[in-house]
Amino acid sequence: MTDVVLNSGDTAWVLASSALVLLMTPGLALFYGGMVRAKSVLNMMMMSLVTIGVVSVLWVIYGFKLAFGYEANSQWYGAISFSGLGSAVNELTNNGGVYPIPLLAFAAFQLMFAIITPALISGAIADRTKFTAWAVFVAVWSTVVYFPVAHWVFAFGNKVGDTVTGAGFLASRGVQDFAGGTAVHINAGAAGLALAFILGRRVGWRRDSMRPHSMPLMIIGAALLWFGWFGFNAGSSLGANGIAALALMNTQVATAAAALGWLLVEKIRDGHPTSLGAASGAISGLVAITPACAFVAPWAAVVIGLLSGVICALAVGLKYKFNFDDSLDVVGIHLIGGLWGSLSIGIFGSAAINSVGLNGIINGGGVELLGKQAFGAFFVLAYSFIATLIIGFIIDKTIGFRVKADAEVAGIDYDQHAETAYELTNSGRGGFSS
Repeated sequence: MTDVVLNSGDTAWVLASSALVLLMTPGLALFYGGMVRAKSVLNMMMMSLVTIGVVSVLWVIYGFKLAFGYEANSQWYGAISFSGLGSAVNELTNNGGVYPIPLLAFAAFQLMFAIITPALISGAIADRTKFTAWAVFVAVWSTVVYFPVAHWVFAFGNKVGDTVTGAGFLASRGVQDFAGGTAVHINAGAAGLALAFILGRRVGWRRDSMRPHSMPLMIIGAALLWFGWFGFNAGSSLGANGIAALALMNTQVATAAAALGWLLVEKIRDGHPTSLGAASGAISGLVAITPACAFVAPWAAVVIGLLSGVICALAVGLKYKFNFDDSLDVVGIHLIGGLWGSLSIGIFGSAAINSVGLNGIINGGGVELLGKQAFGAFFVLAYSFIATLIIGFIIDKTIGFRVKADAEVAGIDYDQHAETAYELTNSGRGGFSS
């Protein structure tokens, strides 16, 4: 038995944070939608929206139990159960200790992470993906990749007295990831890279203009992501407390610094800063600070963010060097930004800031924590990449993953959804052709 009682303030914060994180997926739809060509915007946004539907249903049926059920007492998965979360109604959250919030509030919060992670992948394969194949991929990938990885990283075990059972593979080895650098961003970035190889390059890539069709739409999406990310990071404290305040402050200053870092690279390299660069830089900062936000001081968050903006601005060019078509820079921002953010804990981590954390190199902790972070980051990268290659290959060889070339050129929106985003003529197909 536990003497922990429900705390209404903590519960309210987690519920509000859940709503903020859910808002990020429609924000992502707008961000990605603005970045593609006019003939692809609806398909791009629909890929995010259908992800909400598919993952929400799977989460209730078995996903939450697979990620956070402890009945199996396994490092690799929670529990294989189809209980539908019915037993969670009157329970408090136990994840490495008992929290004064309902288990259903924790389950709802974690659901929003499970939704946005596969949605992030969609940007790597924009303009050319069959909608039905994408929905199937989301269901299979979430089951085989995200739910187990969430257990490895976020499951700290069922604690009764001094006994903890069922902690995840990486969490039990001291890998730190406060809000999803490994489970979300490295995971999605590696999967995006794998699918970019499976689907191949877009028709006309590096020959035709593929500039974003709506910068205002893209900026609105980035703003919603920034806003929702406060729930993403600060909500991961699972309470309205000092750690939530630290995470929120670090999220803000890292994001601002990253936007400036990206703009600086553009000014030096290209001679002019861009709105796309400002938005992309902000997202890179959000990605990088996510795993570290509760383990570093605000001044370190500024450094992490600034370097993230610079690193990711340079990293997005890797697709041209290695000739893979990552349509909306999922690899350059989420994979590279996630790697930097996860490793940065081993450099800037401070036990004085958070007693649960450990000291990184600059705080006298040596390289031990950096080694743990590197192990966790690259383990998830390798698993996600290999598993996604297999899943993508099977889907491609069975139902097909990519639309036909003529449909891609004419417009994937009309081909897959029989509608267009902008009806500027009297024809049924709208007036945009690029």
